[in-house]
Amino acid sequence: MTLEQVQKLESNLLLATYDRYPVLLHKGRGVYVYDHRGRRYLDMLSGIGVNALGYAHPAITRTIARQAKLLVHTSNLFYHEYQGRLAAALGKLSGMDRAFFTNSGAEAWESALKVARAYAKTTAGGSNGQNSKWRILALENAFHGRTFGALATTHKEKYRAPFDPGLPGVQFVKFNDVADLERNFNDSVCAIGFEFVQGEGGIRPVSNEFAQAAWRLSRKHNALLIADEIQSGLGRTGKWFAYQHYGVQPDLVTLAKPLAGGLPLGALLVSERVAGCIHPGMHGTTFGGGPLACAVALQLLNTLQKEKMLVHIQKIGGYLLEQLQGLQEQHPAITKVRGMGLMLGIELESAELARTIHKQMLERGFILNRTDETVLRFLPPYIIRKQHVDAVVRELDRVFAGAQAKTAPTVKARSK
Repeated sequence: MTLEQVQKLESNLLLATYDRYPVLLHKGRGVYVYDHRGRRYLDMLSGIGVNALGYAHPAITRTIARQAKLLVHTSNLFYHEYQGRLAAALGKLSGMDRAFFTNSGAEAWESALKVARAYAKTTAGGSNGQNSKWRILALENAFHGRTFGALATTHKEKYRAPFDPGLPGVQFVKFNDVADLERNFNDSVCAIGFEFVQGEGGIRPVSNEFAQAAWRLSRKHNALLIADEIQSGLGRTGKWFAYQHYGVQPDLVTLAKPLAGGLPLGALLVSERVAGCIHPGMHGTTFGGGPLACAVALQLLNTLQKEKMLVHIQKIGGYLLEQLQGLQEQHPAITKVRGMGLMLGIELESAELARTIHKQMLERGFILNRTDETVLRFLPPYIIRKQHVDAVVRELDRVFAGAQAKTAPTVKARSK
């Protein structure tokens, strides 16, 4: 089918939830994807942080083929060999004790909110009455997903307003504002949850001071600290989890995106002191933690460790950061460069410019995306190499130079 045929078919049959880019993808290999005409694109987004090992990685494709011949799905009424093994592997990497497997990151976050409320009732007699322990604190700029609970803790009004009234009991704290956090934290709070590096919010790491304050206050008020690692987890920032940069240990951790190498799988990791508040019948899932997805996730973790991928992410992420900072020195339209590992963003002076740069980069065969209106986000596959970084930075330099030339002819592009 042609791109036009697919667009027409979808416009007539699909719910209008996505504003897709005008590219019909056909296959992927390594750090590249190819459209239906065979044109190659360097993917600096990896399916929004999902394809950590790129496309058609042999370890992943072999595992999918092998497991598909054995067992794709069972209900959670039965055992299979992979859930326990995957929980043990994730626990070793995260410092957590138990796991609940879901289909997606939003479901993992929903699970965390339910556990937080259940724990409060178990330990403090929390109820939905006055002065009960049921409030949840989230951060400005936060994005946790589009299900009702996740949406309630997602900050931007444009996401929440069409579906109001939302889940009650959620309050937003100013980003990196310790004083505001302290003002709003008391014994009525059952949990505070946030991304240690905000993704949709514009690649914004929390400050060490804020992270330490959140941990301290959660202990003081017997509340749970929830780390949303759906985008930042499993190596993306150069450590297994972003919270490990801050020296704190959460009570609950949510993860998803890269976990099963492109297959749908999320997880909630739970500390032992919290796990006792959940018993059979309180929560569940039909598809979460199936044998195919869990087998692939085990292979992904094994490959990341075997190939010493964290060391590579730190090195290549540092190189990409340096190159983006070099672009900032040459192009005044870039106001900030921030992030860690291979989770980086460059903030531009206007949303219009960000749209223009993104569009031109796509036309030239480079996939980025625009988040928080003015930020170009970089979430490349972990297997990216120096030559790929050089290619995307070189093209960005040209595109920025062209954009600046239209508004300020005296500005010269940086030579390479």
